[in-house]
Amino acid sequence: METIDTLALTLGTGWAAGINLYAAVLVLGYLGMTGHVTLPPGLEVLSDPLVMGIAGIMYFIEFFADKTPGVDSGWDALHTFVRIPAGALLAAGAASGFEVNQAAELAAALVGGTMAAGSHFTKAGTRLMINTSPEPVTNWTASIAEDLAVIGGLWAALNYPLAFIILLVLFVALVIWLLPKIWRALKSLFRRIGTLFAKEPPTADSSVENQSEHPDVLKSLFHSANTGDQGTEK
Repeated sequence: METIDTLALTLGTGWAAGINLYAAVLVLGYLGMTGHVTLPPGLEVLSDPLVMGIAGIMYFIEFFADKTPGVDSGWDALHTFVRIPAGALLAAGAASGFEVNQAAELAAALVGGTMAAGSHFTKAGTRLMINTSPEPVTNWTASIAEDLAVIGGLWAALNYPLAFIILLVLFVALVIWLLPKIWRALKSLFRRIGTLFAKEPPTADSSVENQSEHPDVLKSLFHSANTGDQGTEK
């Protein structure tokens, strides 16, 4: 593979894994199995029927979990420990097309893991904000758009590597600009939720305490009532 092709695939696999790992594995495995592309040695295992079968089952589950408000955020939280390491492994496998040493593959793994982390946290944070809306249409639209982005992005990385790298640089710039804003919005959201749960209804004990704070008022009222009764008897 040429240098630009391998670089695009290395960056693309990490980026795609952070959004939808199983879709990325299926796309690469299918293209390699059908002979549309020649995968580097480190990624040839993706064309194995067993790998593609497991990836297909997991993608089927994620397809519905990712489109259910609330469930998608839990799924993203769980896959923080899956997508980022997998993105690093896929990037290292793609870098094997350079025929480089282990140090370069480790560097590729670090870059791939970073790309996966950036795309994953951007997706997860955006989904949390979308889930504050009660309607599910926005959630479905975002999920389908993410799936199409993974398929289209990997196809571009394999067929138009230079154009993909340019678009990926723009994506990284967008992430750098967007993540702090998402973080501030999420902190504000969690703060409002915490304030909501912190408000406790008054209890019976608090009512007793409030009464005990005004004993003089109660005594004066009781005294006035007794005085009035004595005056009536006279």
